[in-house]
Amino acid sequence: MSVQEINKHTVLPPIISRSDKEFLESMQRYIVTETERVGCNEEGPADEYYIIYRNVFDKVIEYVTAYKCILTSIKKEYDAFIETLKKDRRTTIFLHRRLKVLAAEPTALVYHRKRIIQLEAKMRIIENNSSKIQSQIDKVKELRAEYDTSKIKYTLSRDPSKPIPGMTLQESVNLDALTKYMKHLENKYSEIKQDMLIKYVPAQKKADLDEEMIVLLKRRDVSENLNKVLQFRHQKMQLISYALTSWVKSGMSISFQDFVVHIQKSNILFGEQGIVEEVLEDDPSQAKEAEITLYYIERFNELLALGEYETAAYFAANSPRRILGNIGTMNKLKAVGKLKGKPLPLLIFFEALFVTSHAFRHPVGADLTLEGIKCGLSEKRLDLVINWVTQERLTFCEEAGDVICDYGEQDTYNRAKCLALAQIIYSVCGLHKKVLLCLCKQGQIYGAMEYIQQYKYFTFDDLIQVITLCPQPELIQCLTKEWNGKPPLLSFGLAILHLFSVDMKKVGIKLLQEANKGGKGWSY
Repeated sequence: MSVQEINKHTVLPPIISRSDKEFLESMQRYIVTETERVGCNEEGPADEYYIIYRNVFDKVIEYVTAYKCILTSIKKEYDAFIETLKKDRRTTIFLHRRLKVLAAEPTALVYHRKRIIQLEAKMRIIENNSSKIQSQIDKVKELRAEYDTSKIKYTLSRDPSKPIPGMTLQESVNLDALTKYMKHLENKYSEIKQDMLIKYVPAQKKADLDEEMIVLLKRRDVSENLNKVLQFRHQKMQLISYALTSWVKSGMSISFQDFVVHIQKSNILFGEQGIVEEVLEDDPSQAKEAEITLYYIERFNELLALGEYETAAYFAANSPRRILGNIGTMNKLKAVGKLKGKPLPLLIFFEALFVTSHAFRHPVGADLTLEGIKCGLSEKRLDLVINWVTQERLTFCEEAGDVICDYGEQDTYNRAKCLALAQIIYSVCGLHKKVLLCLCKQGQIYGAMEYIQQYKYFTFDDLIQVITLCPQPELIQCLTKEWNGKPPLLSFGLAILHLFSVDMKKVGIKLLQEANKGGKGWSY
């Protein structure tokens, strides 16, 4: 056996104690557990990975007391080195980002300069257009000023040194040619003068002719209506004469009324169905009213069945004599409801109905007016309601004003407009207390006082009710003081007692404080 073989077998592994073995196994388990918990399964420069092994190193130093000093020095050097690497890495990232910013600056500068050039070109175009428009405006102003300051005279001024139009130089010095040209001009002048007498008339003459034509058209309409009435009466007399003659020839065995009914059933009178009923009507204009009404109702129902709701609404609103302008039509359109992407058919009906109200003799009824206002407000169309209320062919009621007031309480932005509209309606209806309340709610205290002085319908209870519904200190002060030399309308003490009785103590205390400051002009 050689020496090498002897040395090879004499080398023995180090003997590890049981405590060291347990410590190493616990360190291995700690490393595996912590790396799996933080998700750092692969080796790398992650901070979590470094922190785990730094903790293990600290535990090893604490465990191996014999080598604690040297291991602590080694750990300190490693920590300093790692901290330097981290600092260098942060510096590298910062410099890399800074480099990107510096690299992008020329491109951004180019884009900014290009945008500046575009905006400057657009500004030049706008300035040029503005200068052109301003020059045109100045020119129009100059022409208007010139027209206003002086009268434009159309005079024919011709330079005698210039040649005569239509003649050569030789003809302009030839007497015969000039005489012939003068005769031509005289003929042309006479033709123009004749045309002025025949083809043109003064503006006043045209206005007179228009008025005369209107009078003649009205006379024609009256004559046509009278002609229809006379024709109808003539036909009626002929039919009655024929029926009477036939009744006499038949021996008058039955009454004349039964005989007429028999003729109607047998349909032997002029071969026209229902002619007897028509001629026996008192008003000939109502002879075909039932037929017209039936046609419009059927056509309206047909449009609803076809789904043409907008057309049906316009058709109903524009029906003659408002055949379809009633509550029944409104209920049918209300049943349609809202259509996706289309206006409300009921609102179209009311809008067309109110717009055409001037074309009819009788205004729209109070019930339809109220429903129309409700429909417009439900669709947030206060502009339409304002237009409808200012119309002259509507019938207002107290409920319409109340509806508008309630809408104003909900829509505080348009509260003043709603109160003004309600004031118009209440004024038309003669509801003076509500008109006064609208004035007070609008803050028109002086207008309210003038209204009270103008209409002497207000009792003590009315004024108490007004200050209850609108407890404004300024209003109460005006009511409890002299107004235009007239005594106060309310007693200050009674007004204060009433405010305290209706749980308005704050307003009452405020009035008492102001009365204590003023001290004059109050009626107790």
